[in-house]
Amino acid sequence: MINLMKRMSYFVCLGLVAFACSQRSVTRVSPDQQIDLSGRWNDVDSKMVASKMVQQFLNSPRYQSYASDIGKTPAIIVGYIQNKTSEHIDSDNYIKKFELEIFNSGLADLVESPEFRERLRQERADQQEFASPETAAKWGREYGANLMLFGTMTSETDTYNKKKVVNYITTLYLTDMETNKRVWYGQEEIKKYIEN
Repeated sequence: MINLMKRMSYFVCLGLVAFACSQRSVTRVSPDQQIDLSGRWNDVDSKMVASKMVQQFLNSPRYQSYASDIGKTPAIIVGYIQNKTSEHIDSDNYIKKFELEIFNSGLADLVESPEFRERLRQERADQQEFASPETAAKWGREYGANLMLFGTMTSETDTYNKKKVVNYITTLYLTDMETNKRVWYGQEEIKKYIEN
């Protein structure tokens, strides 16, 4: 009987320990804090690459010469950044990081993406019917982009035993909309060493 009581106490204690260990803990952290759990591409990588690459092209002699030649602040549309890595990376979120950097720079104007332009056009059409003529947005006054930023994202992986190196490469092109002339061409890499 005593042995049975000891065993039951042991299992109850073991159950309580297992229950306590399975409790989830959540801590709020700064969005700027770098946290790498899996070694995969993450939000910090997106912000870092977008910031560096936008600064690279805005400060490049070719971009500055282009801006001088057209005599105004260039308007840029961020096109598609194709994900050719083996990982799922939200390209829309990645593109938004580039748009934010361009917009906040003050050295370029940002033109809306095709998706948002369609929504704006629908609203403009609705205004023609439902808004007063004095306040309705007029047709044919959209701001055309001078340049398009687009490119690809690739990765190279090297593994041995429980060690892995992943090199993420973002390649971007800034191209004149009228001439197809490349105004800037750049690459940014992030290399991660992962040990299990």
